[in-house]
Amino acid sequence: MSRDQAHYLFGVMRLGVGAHVLVFDGQSGEWLAEVAQAGKRAGELHLLRQTRPLLMPPDLWLLFAPIKKARTDFIVEKAVEMGAARIMPVQTEFTNAGRIQRDRLQAHAVEAAEQCGGTFVPKVDDLARLDWVLGGWDTTRSIMFCDEERAGESLTLLQKAGPWAILIGPEGGFSPREHEKLGSLAHAHPVSLGPRILRADTAAVAALTVWQQALGDWT
Repeated sequence: MSRDQAHYLFGVMRLGVGAHVLVFDGQSGEWLAEVAQAGKRAGELHLLRQTRPLLMPPDLWLLFAPIKKARTDFIVEKAVEMGAARIMPVQTEFTNAGRIQRDRLQAHAVEAAEQCGGTFVPKVDDLARLDWVLGGWDTTRSIMFCDEERAGESLTLLQKAGPWAILIGPEGGFSPREHEKLGSLAHAHPVSLGPRILRADTAAVAALTVWQQALGDWT
């Protein structure tokens, strides 16, 4: 276990030798473990039995343009809670945030999985340019991109099985060049999230909800 994990278990939660705790590694499910050694900087847990199998989310990726720090944290946390399998920050032409702290966002993903009782932690990618991502895209994965210019139009989702990705634009919206590129892709499907323009973090939650209800494991 890491030093931070040891500090939390034995310094904050004050667990001692013999205490039981539920743990997961994102690969083999949830396990009941017993504290064998407890220290401020390190410790040892012995696995007793598996309590839940690994629960995999649908094959859904979330691509989003980073925004202010706290709101980017919110997007990552909610993506984990709502069943995204991969989280991909992308740099668009109108993205305000020029960089991210990937390790910190990955830690938020772990915390979100812990809070919602998940056993899978999605990977948070490094920030990458949207045009580069689209240029190397596997066209068997459909893209649902949320288009603010379609506000007021009805939402139409193709009932298409297979892997998907959701793309959320920046606060300033997609650029004309990005609109043109996305519109040219047969595997990209523009949708409206209703008659009101949503903040980027709200749009991420709304889009994940719509997709899960139509195509995901909520059905």
